[in-house]
Amino acid sequence: MIEFRDIAINYGTQQVFENVTFRINAGEHVGFVGPNGAGKSTLFQLITGSRQPDKGTVILEGDPTIGYVRQHLAPAHSEETLLEYAMRGIPRLHDMETEIHALQAQLETEADPAARERLLRNLGEKQTAFEHLGGYELEARVKTALGGLGFSNLEMMQPFRTFSGGWQMRAELARILAAFPHLLLLDEPSNYLDLPAVEWLQRFLKTYEGTLLLISHDRYLLRSLTTITIEIDAGTATRYNGSLDFYLRERDLRTEQLIQAKANVDRERERLQRFVDRFKATSSKATQAASKTKQIERLEDIHLPKRSQAAAHLRIPPPPHCGAEVVRLEDVAYSYDGRRNVFEHLDLSLARGDKLAIVGYNGMGKTTLLRLIAGARPPTSGVVTLGHHVQPGYLSQEFAETIPPDVSVLEIAKRAAPGLPERDVRTQLGSFGFGPDDLIKPTGVLSGGEKIRLAFLRLFLDPPNLLILDEPTTHLDLEGRTALEKALAAYPGTICIVSHDVEFVRAVATTILELTPGAIRFFHGNYDYYREKISQLQKSPPPQVSQSPTPQIPKSPNSQISSKDLRRAKAALREKHLPAIRKLRTRIDTLESEIAAGETRERELSAQLADPPANFDYAAANKNLRALQHQLHLLALEWEERSTALQELEAQLAAEEKDM
Repeated sequence: MIEFRDIAINYGTQQVFENVTFRINAGEHVGFVGPNGAGKSTLFQLITGSRQPDKGTVILEGDPTIGYVRQHLAPAHSEETLLEYAMRGIPRLHDMETEIHALQAQLETEADPAARERLLRNLGEKQTAFEHLGGYELEARVKTALGGLGFSNLEMMQPFRTFSGGWQMRAELARILAAFPHLLLLDEPSNYLDLPAVEWLQRFLKTYEGTLLLISHDRYLLRSLTTITIEIDAGTATRYNGSLDFYLRERDLRTEQLIQAKANVDRERERLQRFVDRFKATSSKATQAASKTKQIERLEDIHLPKRSQAAAHLRIPPPPHCGAEVVRLEDVAYSYDGRRNVFEHLDLSLARGDKLAIVGYNGMGKTTLLRLIAGARPPTSGVVTLGHHVQPGYLSQEFAETIPPDVSVLEIAKRAAPGLPERDVRTQLGSFGFGPDDLIKPTGVLSGGEKIRLAFLRLFLDPPNLLILDEPTTHLDLEGRTALEKALAAYPGTICIVSHDVEFVRAVATTILELTPGAIRFFHGNYDYYREKISQLQKSPPPQVSQSPTPQIPKSPNSQISSKDLRRAKAALREKHLPAIRKLRTRIDTLESEIAAGETRERELSAQLADPPANFDYAAANKNLRALQHQLHLLALEWEERSTALQELEAQLAAEEKDM
């Protein structure tokens, strides 16, 4: 489906690709991996045509619809709603709808029968194609995707420009997913997602039948979604016909072979060069020296992958001793505006050595809770108490932006420990993988992995015993994430983390705190234990609704219940529950009637759009259909809520009658 032939790309004097050749077949799910800056996103630009290669060709067979989710969006300025923005995910559909409206307008003014016949034929073809592309079901698909990524129905009606950059990226992802393109390009799609949204995305893409190209460092998505892996590194692209784990095994074998081959070539080059240096000025050996020089020029240049040249140095020193209880939160609440609490009545106690992961949708207060524990913010109410000799070390989401880009690595480290001799600072930098040449670099040129090593170094120049880490893996590649999770899993101190990386949380956390709109729940086990318990809770019957105390049944003197008293108690019991039950049943009947009428009207509108009468108003019909589908969605949500409440009340009534 896509073929890269002898591709070369240069940025100024830097060569990004040289003679890159590989093929991607239709229907394959391909993961692109490699160090940051290796050129993965550049390959996507070649596919979409937004960049041309300096040499070689990219062949895209057929005319597939392409959905491309970039890492960054341009600022939004229009007043269109989130739902309207998300529904423009298929340019072909949008253009087709515009053409349909234009044809309709021409029909209204065209009097010539032959011309009207041509217009009607053209209109019918456009409508058939529009329906084939799923134009009439698009709104329902968009709403499903938006809901799965954490948007409420109310938020779908708000202006798109009012959402933060992270939530706009979610909307962009939703509109591309709902379009069901033949070719789906996803560039780091999990960067702006929380754990529930990452898991929803994984479930959604699991059933995607088109060709999927995924750039990601998220091992959970790569492992569960891709069956082909292409490594981009050192100016080359290497295709591995297997999943992430297959790639990791084969890659290590290939790397060992490359290292050995390079060592052999380097030894041969050194041997030949010694001969040339020794005899090039000797007349009797000049011919041989010239021959050796040509042999040196013919030796193959073997480039090792960058990952093998930049070992992930992350040595976390042991924590200083502290008390058994590290931090305690008592009846803590926090509000930004003084009116609505992000969370409230939160009690938490962490013991020495606990490793807590805080999970939940964005906006539930995960980052806020970390800041309260770190002492960066005071609670609105309640008390946060650190234990004896507890020294917190806080790494925020914005750690990369808080490092001045024009200051050298050495100077950043010296500022973090002004009382430490420079010799000791240099020693610490070396232990975190910064060589002598790195110390004079301005931090603005560092990679994501180098920046996080520098951020950890700043923390550990004055070692903490309570690590508070907010999305520490965001800027890390596969090797960096693996190194960090191994270091934290072996760390004997206490850790609080927020992360959207499922594999990272699974490897590090031993306790889970879940923040939801309705509750705060603790799970004293790892992430797999948490998912198992959540699954069980979702399958268990809903809790019974209790509105008022159950009527007490008077007993006869011999402790036996008389039939008269039993009838009286049952009547009182029904009197307590039946009004609410009757009210729910009435509303459910009304909802079912409204839903049935709406579905009938929906079928009528869809039939009219498929086979329109003369002078049919397509714009009004499409608008009415979208409004009707939205109303049906709201009615269905209310019906489900009311039906659940009715089942709970009826079950409670039956249980209480049985106990009499």
